[in-house]
Amino acid sequence: MKHRRLAWALSLFLLLPAWENANARDSIALRDLSLGMSVADIPTKEYINLTCAAKESVKLSSWNDFRACPADEMSLHGISFHFNDEVNQLAAVSDKYAGTKLAGHPVLLKGLVDSSGTLRGIRIDTDPSARLFWRKKAYLLALSVRARYGEAGWICRELASREDENPVGGLLIKEHCEKRSERRHLILVRELYRRADQPVSDFVNATHLIIKETTDP
Repeated sequence: MKHRRLAWALSLFLLLPAWENANARDSIALRDLSLGMSVADIPTKEYINLTCAAKESVKLSSWNDFRACPADEMSLHGISFHFNDEVNQLAAVSDKYAGTKLAGHPVLLKGLVDSSGTLRGIRIDTDPSARLFWRKKAYLLALSVRARYGEAGWICRELASREDENPVGGLLIKEHCEKRSERRHLILVRELYRRADQPVSDFVNATHLIIKETTDP
């Protein structure tokens, strides 16, 4: 029992840097990644398996190679990355803490870098290839995001569902939320439904979060 309590306490400690307190440091986006920081300052050991988000066959040796990745319509270069288990002490204790996860959910991470090598945003998506146990819970990550960044100030709207989109377990969720602070603009989308062409064992269940710098509307 003592070991279980220790593991529980350590797991909470581990999540704190991953979900930085929004009221404390508004520029922090994820762990020690800050919006506006130079990619040259990103810790090399913390984040691994760097590839171009738009072309995952292109592997990068460092964040400084961002120009090898094609720019999107906003002239930002997307870099996919993972957390490094070798610097995560709990990963050696249990698979529960291993891998790239936020609030326990397996996620896909993408850094958005401008032409000057400045980190302008981060995109976080629940991993559609995760185990069924986690895919069933993917839409719940949005609740953890709202709790972490504060419940107040979100502007949400329900997105219209199509005729071929049906409830899963009595729920059909298509929600788009946004929240702005002085330096940070959060865009949060969660989805839960089944398309008519999907078998009973398949469904759409996801949380998508974009963290970017606030700009004038």
